[in-house]
Amino acid sequence: MTVLATRGRWLLVGWLLGCASAPSAISLQATGQRRDEAIADSLATRFDSLRRAKRIPGLAAVILRDTTVLLARGFGFADVERQLAVTPETPFNIASVSKPISAVVALRLAQNGVLDLDRPMQRYRGFAEFCDAVLAQGGIFFRDYDCKSDRLTLRRMLSMTANGEAGTRFWYNPPSYSWASRPMAEVTGRPFSQLVDSLVFRPANMHNAARIHRALPLRADLAALLALPYHIDSAGRVARSDPPAPQGDGAAGGVIASAMDLARFDVALSDGRLLSPEWRAKLWMPTRTPSGAVLPYGLGWFLADYKGRRLAWHTGLWEGQYSALYLKILDETADERFTLVLLANSDGLQWESRLDEAAIERSPFATAFLAAFPERTTIH
Repeated sequence: MTVLATRGRWLLVGWLLGCASAPSAISLQATGQRRDEAIADSLATRFDSLRRAKRIPGLAAVILRDTTVLLARGFGFADVERQLAVTPETPFNIASVSKPISAVVALRLAQNGVLDLDRPMQRYRGFAEFCDAVLAQGGIFFRDYDCKSDRLTLRRMLSMTANGEAGTRFWYNPPSYSWASRPMAEVTGRPFSQLVDSLVFRPANMHNAARIHRALPLRADLAALLALPYHIDSAGRVARSDPPAPQGDGAAGGVIASAMDLARFDVALSDGRLLSPEWRAKLWMPTRTPSGAVLPYGLGWFLADYKGRRLAWHTGLWEGQYSALYLKILDETADERFTLVLLANSDGLQWESRLDEAAIERSPFATAFLAAFPERTTIH
């Protein structure tokens, strides 16, 4: 007898006996869904309380369990002056939360054999000149930037191990990461923003997402809906901020998207539309040094073990303008995988963190989320 036939026989027996003492898998799943939706609803209240305490004018939040949306809600205003409410579809500047999207573009190209992540950066057009310029500049990002040696590869730029002796330590370096767009454009002969659109936005159905840079303004329909940036002024009042300064077509930022667009990206990542499972796993594989030390960054993602659970996240920050948090619990079973997306039109989601550490436990929004969905030991 086949496994399917055996399973069908026992389901029939169970039905004939009434199954009075054992709820069906469907009813257990429905119960779990209702429970998680209730938890997410309670979290929404907590998030709004934190938003008010941090004086964030507008906040969009989405929570998923695996590929199911448990919560999609907006709080406060996208435009304070016009009293335009935030919704889950309100576009924001997501700042460095663009990095996971850029990493997917790199891995899609590598998966298709178009891009070599381990080719030395010195072999790409224009990198030697960039290297000379930033070494002369110095500062916290470039005083020990290992750009003269063949040790510096695209993989090491994407894993934030470009400083010191490349590949040996973690140092969060957004300007270096930004330059990672150049090899992708070079090997394909296409602008990086076009690659993001065709390889991520379109297959993930990210309707309210767009790339912007100096030569690519935000399209008019999204500009009309965009959450405007705010800050707290010297008198303690919420005040309108200037928008972020125009940037180049780099991999470190340059994405306008809604919280639901990031949820769509997350689902497309989960269901294999963007990467195969083998290649997707590379995003969340901690970088190891030659001595075997584990570093807190994969390819475009911060990584950590938190109270026995694997976490991946990225933050976004335009100081005095926008902030964002995209956090995933990477458990093995679908019922234990949860995702949080938060987008704000001020810098109120940020927390203190050094360039050589990953400290998700300092975010009150993240810890509220993680406490609400603890590791489960019972069958549900």
